[in-house]
Amino acid sequence: MTIKVFGHKSPDTDSTGSALIWAWYLSEVRGQPAEAKLLGEPNTEAAFMLEKWGFDKPEIITDVAADDKVVIVDTNNPAELPASINAADVIQIIDHHKLAGGLETKGPIDITIKPLACTATIMHNLMGPNDAKMTDPIKGLMLSCILSDTLEFRSPTTTDQDKALAEQLAGELGIDLSAYASEMFEAKSDVSAFSDAELIRMDSKEYAVDGTKFRVSVLETTAPKIVLDRKNSLMESFKAVAAEDGVDQVLLFVVDILNEEATLFVPNDLVKGLAEKSFGATVAGDTVVLPGIMSRKKQIIPSLKV
Repeated sequence: MTIKVFGHKSPDTDSTGSALIWAWYLSEVRGQPAEAKLLGEPNTEAAFMLEKWGFDKPEIITDVAADDKVVIVDTNNPAELPASINAADVIQIIDHHKLAGGLETKGPIDITIKPLACTATIMHNLMGPNDAKMTDPIKGLMLSCILSDTLEFRSPTTTDQDKALAEQLAGELGIDLSAYASEMFEAKSDVSAFSDAELIRMDSKEYAVDGTKFRVSVLETTAPKIVLDRKNSLMESFKAVAAEDGVDQVLLFVVDILNEEATLFVPNDLVKGLAEKSFGATVAGDTVVLPGIMSRKKQIIPSLKV
C-alpha cells in the first residue's frame, strides 16, 4: 500500500516541501512506496517553490480512510488534520511544534519532535548518511523550507543547525541564499488574487486560550502595505470566518519581514485587552504594531492571555 505523507491544513512551504521530501525518502531510499498529499491549496510561496524546483502540485485530499497508511509532517495537532485521522493507520510523525495531544494510533509509531525551526531540518537529521542521495530538486525543497520557516534566519526559532544546513544546501546548489530568499518572500507577498477569507486562512492555526478558541493567522510579507490597505474589509470578514470555522475570534498578525515587526488588527475590546495583556501594548486604534514579533510558535502563541 502506498503511504500518504501530508502536513497541516492551509499548507505553507514547510508543510508542502516536507511532505514531498519524506515521500521521496520513503520511496527512493527505504523502498516504501509513498506519495505526498496536501490538505488544501498551497500558499503563494509554496507554489513558487514547487515551480522553481520542478514539482507538480501534490493531490489535495479532504479526508483519509481507515485502511490508509499515513505519515504526518509539520504538525501533530488533530485540529489541523483530516476529520478521520484517528481512524487511519498513522505510522510516523515528524514535527517541530509543541505536543498537542488528541491523536490516537492503531499501534506503536515512530515519532520525532525536535526544537528546530523547520521540519525539513529534522528530516535531514533522520536521513543520516543517506542525505548524500538527495537530488538537487530535493535539496531545493529543503532549502526553501528552512528559509521560509526561519524568515531567512530572522525568526527567533532559528537554530544554528537550521542556518548551517541552509548555507550548506545553498552552496551545494550554487545559489545565492539571500537572493533566493528574496524571491521566495516576494512570491509570498503577492496576495492580490486572494479573497479576504482566503487571506485569513492562508497561514492559520486554531488554538484555545483559557477556554476561548482562536484562529491565529499570520501573513508574512515584505510588502505589508498591500495587506494593511485591506484592513477594513479583512476585519469585516473576521466574524464570518470565525462562525464558519467554529472559533470565537480571529487574530490576524501581519509580519513585516524586513522591519522585523508585526501589526495586529484590533477589531474589538476582546482583542484590545488581549494585545495589552499578552504583549504589553498600548492600543489606540484598530491596529497595533508589535516590534520584534516574528514567530507565531515562539512569540505569539505562548504569550496569549485573555
